[in-house]
Amino acid sequence: MPIPGRSKASRPKSAGRNVKGTLWIKVNPNKPETDLIRIAADVIKKGGLVAFPTETVYGLGADALNPDAVAKIFKAKERPADNPIIVHIADKKDVYRLAHDVQAKAEKLMSEFWPGPLTLTLKRSNIMPDITVAGLDTVAIRMPSNEVALALIRESGKPIAAPSANRAGKPSPTIAEHVIDDLAGRIDVVLDGGPTRVGVESTVIDMATTVPQVLRPGGISFEELKRVLGKVSLHPGATASRGFRVLKARAPGMKHRHYAPEAELIVVEGRLNEVVKRVKELTALSMADGKTVGILATDGSVSNYDADVVKSLGSRSDVGSIAKNLFRMLREFDEENVDVIIAEGISVKGLGLAVMNRLRRASDFNIVRAS
Repeated sequence: MPIPGRSKASRPKSAGRNVKGTLWIKVNPNKPETDLIRIAADVIKKGGLVAFPTETVYGLGADALNPDAVAKIFKAKERPADNPIIVHIADKKDVYRLAHDVQAKAEKLMSEFWPGPLTLTLKRSNIMPDITVAGLDTVAIRMPSNEVALALIRESGKPIAAPSANRAGKPSPTIAEHVIDDLAGRIDVVLDGGPTRVGVESTVIDMATTVPQVLRPGGISFEELKRVLGKVSLHPGATASRGFRVLKARAPGMKHRHYAPEAELIVVEGRLNEVVKRVKELTALSMADGKTVGILATDGSVSNYDADVVKSLGSRSDVGSIAKNLFRMLREFDEENVDVIIAEGISVKGLGLAVMNRLRRASDFNIVRAS
């Protein structure tokens, strides 16, 4: 896919390399080079698609106010049309242009957590295209903290609509290589700012309700939100451990299957000693059926297992490392061609709720209770 309005001769020599028509540009994650950011910003201005890092995962960006550009996101990702997209901004003032009826509670969260991994769902203004918000009367907005993302938004002068930069349903990308694997030849540019810091998507909180409600757990915990606001509720889908029917998605990640590897995924939940025992039983049964088995364990239990592929997400005492490693390891299991992945569940406290939300949805709620 050619990059609109930009000839090869006009690109800096250090602009990167072409992969199936997608320009892959490596930038300094702390001080992104202006000339390289400008290449990507010009693509956004001209209605093209740019993948870029945020602190959570890589996003696939387009001008949020250009319906034709946003339509390209849905086509490139093969994304269902009823799945709304988060709009990324670099200046809090833009909230009042993209939304209306922004109340004090929302302003309090912006002051406390922006820039950062928190998305606010607010009443949309009349400038928001229907396609960006999937026909809803609300718009999801956040200000990322990643320097590359902020530079791109500022240089383009546009609010940028950006879901995760992967094929719909697959594990979200936390390094640029994941984006290339999924979307090379489908998008114009990938800005490579190295691995993302958080590793799971932003928390989405609905501020258009009487009591703010977490629609999707993510990089800001439910406990942190309660500390700031006092009264906050959790949407049932955020904590669901079995199939949960949502007629209309009010935020990304609520309705359709997400984050899923190619392999079958089984999540085993319960007390750790019982989880280990059940994982070993399931591993033996799967291997007896001739299946190649991968086990997704944690540091304290990984030595208990004998399977074709065994990986540790990290220490249970450091949920941040578990979140950062999750999507990368799910992709690695697919690269190693396992037939089934058996994953240990973790506590749902703090960031653990976001990790378990992703694992449960990735497994399509294929959950085993250890007892």
